[in-house]
Amino acid sequence: MSEKTNRGVVYKGPGKVAVESIAFPELAMGDRKCEHGVILKVLTTNICGSDQHMVRGRTTAQEGLVLGHEITGIILEKGRDVEFVDVGDIVSVPFNIACGRCRNCKQGLTGICLNVNPARPGAAYGYVDMGGWVGGQSEYVMVPYADFNLLKFPDPDQAKEKIQDLTLLSDIFPTGFHGCVTAGVGPGSTVYIAGAGPVGLAAAVSAQLLGAACVIVGDMIEDRLAQARSFGCETIDLRQDATMEEQLEQILGEPEVDCFVDCVGFEAHGCGCNAGKEAPATVLNSAMQVTRAGGQIGIPGLYVTDDPGAEDEAAKVGALSMRFGLGWAKSHSFHTGQCPVMKYHRGLMQAILFDKVKIADAVNVQMISLDEAPQGYADFDGGAAKKFVIDPHGTFKS
Repeated sequence: MSEKTNRGVVYKGPGKVAVESIAFPELAMGDRKCEHGVILKVLTTNICGSDQHMVRGRTTAQEGLVLGHEITGIILEKGRDVEFVDVGDIVSVPFNIACGRCRNCKQGLTGICLNVNPARPGAAYGYVDMGGWVGGQSEYVMVPYADFNLLKFPDPDQAKEKIQDLTLLSDIFPTGFHGCVTAGVGPGSTVYIAGAGPVGLAAAVSAQLLGAACVIVGDMIEDRLAQARSFGCETIDLRQDATMEEQLEQILGEPEVDCFVDCVGFEAHGCGCNAGKEAPATVLNSAMQVTRAGGQIGIPGLYVTDDPGAEDEAAKVGALSMRFGLGWAKSHSFHTGQCPVMKYHRGLMQAILFDKVKIADAVNVQMISLDEAPQGYADFDGGAAKKFVIDPHGTFKS
């Protein structure tokens, strides 16, 4: 590498991102050498709905943050202590940064590693309050604890051929799958997926992979509902005046489901006559209303402790008006938090490589250049039924 230049997508304040020159990564953590890390040439890096929360100004993210936590790359350089991956390997990077050594990592709870974020358990690349790690919507990025974190693809040529599917292993495919697992989805289940954005669509195809009998996806954007129908889901248009229970009964013959997956999170809006009005607890309350007694509710959708853009003071600190007594009365199980990507990514890789799932088709991947990233953010924010995947080096340009 004669010229160590680098460019990345930088948060410039609410509603603004720009592609700028940024520092070339070093094998370093603070003022010490990071011998357990690698430097990646980024092959693909995806725009995530979680990124949009920051770009909309709905978090405490500071201007200058390099965005991006969904990363797939090829190893350019490795530290002295890296033993099991090598230069030239193509790898998927879990968005969770995990040390592999702490109590939580040893239990497989890599989303809440205790050693990679001084502020709280859990870290991620390019994300507010998640340890200050530089994001990967860039040409090059440093990944620590490489032997533990990285998933190596077995055949580089096959990996490049299937890159549009494999790029989704860093976050949204495992996250959607995790939402379904924690909601108890299994053979014969009836499942409601709240939200037809990329994570919701990933959850829907995950429910099918897990054997669900009927997968129902609810949203307010017709293009996204059409995308869900394209691979066999039933859909509910939440702009309709009919209640969710009434629409479920039309599909299932009963007004409830076995499993509910919240893929919307804290920027939820009301349904029917309240459509367009922000109501951050509406999905959680709907989940308790339409999930059968004894059912499970998976919540991979993001909820935050600080939301400066919230419409009321309580929601600004993550205090939501939930009808929790209903969930208690129905003996519901709730599972929240970041997906521990490493729990699932190898198995989901195999499902992709052996053609058991077409996740890129399900979420409607669109490849864009690094310079097109700001427009990708704008289109995604406008409700585009697409998953934007950045190809920083033009490796896969058709």
